[in-house]
Amino acid sequence: MKLTDKAVAALSLRPSERERTESDDATTGLYIRLRAGANGTSKRWLFRYSRGGRQHKFTLDYPAFNLAAARKQVGELQAKRRLGLDPAEDRRGGQASAFQTMGAVLPGYLEHKRGLVRPRSFVELQRHLTKHYAPLHRHPLDSITMSMVAAAGAAIAKDSGSTTAKNAWRSLHAFMAWALRQGLIERNPAVGVEHPADRKRDRLLTASEIRTLWQATAAPGDFNAIVRLLLLTGCRASEIAGLRWSEIFSDRIVIAAERVKNGRAHTVPLTAAVRAILDQRPRASTSDFVFGRDTGRGFTGWSSSKIEIDKRLPLQPWVLHDLRRTFATGACELGVAPHVVEAAINHVSGFRHGVAGVYNKAALEGPIRHALAAWESHVLAIAEGRVHGDRVVPLRAM
Repeated sequence: MKLTDKAVAALSLRPSERERTESDDATTGLYIRLRAGANGTSKRWLFRYSRGGRQHKFTLDYPAFNLAAARKQVGELQAKRRLGLDPAEDRRGGQASAFQTMGAVLPGYLEHKRGLVRPRSFVELQRHLTKHYAPLHRHPLDSITMSMVAAAGAAIAKDSGSTTAKNAWRSLHAFMAWALRQGLIERNPAVGVEHPADRKRDRLLTASEIRTLWQATAAPGDFNAIVRLLLLTGCRASEIAGLRWSEIFSDRIVIAAERVKNGRAHTVPLTAAVRAILDQRPRASTSDFVFGRDTGRGFTGWSSSKIEIDKRLPLQPWVLHDLRRTFATGACELGVAPHVVEAAINHVSGFRHGVAGVYNKAALEGPIRHALAAWESHVLAIAEGRVHGDRVVPLRAM
């Protein structure tokens, strides 16, 4: 039978049949088998070959392999046969080494990395490899291919965005490089994989959107308080989610360097609204974390909380990092000097690079305090309906 993808998809058993096999006229030894089962008709690709005067068969996957892929694999198996190798024996050898699957090897790698990276970096590394690349865990390391890595990356990008996909790929690349040094694989399958295109983020919340968001976060709750703090301070989401009572002082928050992305301790002057939000938080005697239900970590319910608030908000698609961008842009439009805004959000670029970054160690706490107070006053004016429109800060009359 001359097989095509369309013909294969249309194949079915006749009412009287329990099983049927069709051969591919274009590829010697390639068959497709249809078999009746409790869940309907199953289809499997087969490679049939002769060894020692006996007929053998090697089962491929369906529908993971389309016709072109099945023909390609059978061609590779035929080449092995010409070298005197038995595909079935190769498969049994692979099964015997199943303890070297990614899932089996991964715990050893994570334990190796635990003391070598910052705690926050380790959490991200662990999440990338155990959650995002979970579909690869059942495969032996030496059987993971570039196409499998690329397919997993595309799935991550679809579910979690291109930035997460790229960061997860970096974690996988490092893991595979380690496996290569351990002699577990012959080649790093993450090398050369094309990344999904990055989405350019330039989203700013308008004044009317800020008011809507402020009103939607009025009720008690961790996520509501976190959203308001992110808008008022321009901090990173992880910095506020992991905020500790021991980091809060009478007039400022001091976030330790190991909790900050750039490794620089971050001081955030306390304004009246920020202090009021923190004063409303219940303080557990068993935990130092301001947010979160577990004693050993801060807030973690991002996805479900974001989905829930989006159901109530008539906003265009937005992410939490847009609040940081809105703060930085809005503060600049209020007249705050760009270098003060950079210092306020602890962003290492611009004036902090080069000679200025080496010699200018000014903390700028006074200007930052004034900047946060000016932005807070503006946000509250928006929330009260005294500022509205498409711009965060209305154009001033000339």
